[in-house]
Amino acid sequence: MTTSTEPNDTSAVGKNPRKRSAIGTAMRVLTSVTGSDFAEKYKLREPINRIAYEGTKTGFQTLGAANRAFKAAQGGDGKAKRLPTTPKDYFNLTPDDEQQMIAETVKEFSTEILRPVAYDADTAATAPDDILKRSAELGITMINVPEEFEGAASERGVITNALVAEAMAYGDMGLALPLLAPSGVATTLTNFGSDAQQRTYLPDFAGENVPQSAVVIAEPKPLFDAFTLSTKATRVPSGYRLNGVKSFVPAAGSAELFIVGAQLDGRPALFIVESDTKGLIVEADPGMGVRAAGMGRLLLQDVAVPAGALLGEQEGNEAFAAYRDVVRLSRLGWSALAMGTARAVLDYVIPYVNEREAFGEPIANRQAVAFMVANIATEVDSIRLVTLRGAARAEQGLSFAREAALARKLTIDKGLQIGLDGVQLLGGHGFTKEHPVERWYRDLRGAGIGEGIVVL
Repeated sequence: MTTSTEPNDTSAVGKNPRKRSAIGTAMRVLTSVTGSDFAEKYKLREPINRIAYEGTKTGFQTLGAANRAFKAAQGGDGKAKRLPTTPKDYFNLTPDDEQQMIAETVKEFSTEILRPVAYDADTAATAPDDILKRSAELGITMINVPEEFEGAASERGVITNALVAEAMAYGDMGLALPLLAPSGVATTLTNFGSDAQQRTYLPDFAGENVPQSAVVIAEPKPLFDAFTLSTKATRVPSGYRLNGVKSFVPAAGSAELFIVGAQLDGRPALFIVESDTKGLIVEADPGMGVRAAGMGRLLLQDVAVPAGALLGEQEGNEAFAAYRDVVRLSRLGWSALAMGTARAVLDYVIPYVNEREAFGEPIANRQAVAFMVANIATEVDSIRLVTLRGAARAEQGLSFAREAALARKLTIDKGLQIGLDGVQLLGGHGFTKEHPVERWYRDLRGAGIGEGIVVL
């Protein structure tokens, strides 16, 4: 993606030996995981116990999880840590060695660990706890936390995050969401959080026990507009009070921290809300697609948060600018997920049409079938090109509003068409759950309406 005149020295990991070591360690751990008996040890390949998830299927409602006490920040110089950007005068789609290694390792994890359990997780509408607990070993969150907080980031890594999202969704988009959501929170805090917010929360995202968390923007209403929110934030003497309903929250029942979008003085802003805050209620909200993510809703009923919960250094334009960029980075994130799932569809249908015979010959010999497969390949590349161009511009600190809008448009239109064509190419088999294409079709529909969660 981004390159320089020095070979293999363009990414953050290439310029910092400590970061290279940290990421390398995480990737080596992950490689050993995918090559071991991990799946059998944790019984991930066995059918999920239906009784344990009965509450999800019937619609649970519970108070937010209260598994951890985040330590209030002490000291500090009052200056938030920001990762530097490196503007370039050219655009290169070739990953460097470190980016290639990370993407390949995550793809191996997603195909060997996530894909075998995706069917059962989709049926149960929740992700296996064992997979969620192992997400820290991926090192995905750590590479978005600055070194000052024991992370491994020395530069913005938007392109790397896009490649990781693509590789994860290649295995299963639904399971990718709860695994990537904490990284989105870490990225948001790193890019837009105040010094106190960073010192309070970021150290937990660089440790072994990463808190389940999510950036929450979507709301359950028709024609939802991310810049006109129904959730309201009002000022009170102690800070702010939030009221509203948020939807599309992955692993909502086990999450410990949320970054919530709410309307403040007529403009949207983001607020940090710990899950055990009084007035916050979580309820199940399984849908048509990305069911394995264990989607839920947040009911915010007079949720009181301190003044320091507003994301950013101050109110007004800066808070709105942070919200705007988070939405745009999230849209690139959803497009990156669509890239991975769309590629999975393509890789699945090609051997199918070459091996499936009708009237004594492979159906791939039919011109209509060949054209449909070629069209899928073309649209996969179109989504990928625009998304990675947007990620490259964001990484360089340039405007990426146009690319984020185009990527979202392509994800909505072409992503859905790719899923539909994949089902069509399998004929009657595409309608059954014997093949994963029907699930990928449903997930691609979700990618077109998602807001928040995956922030690059």
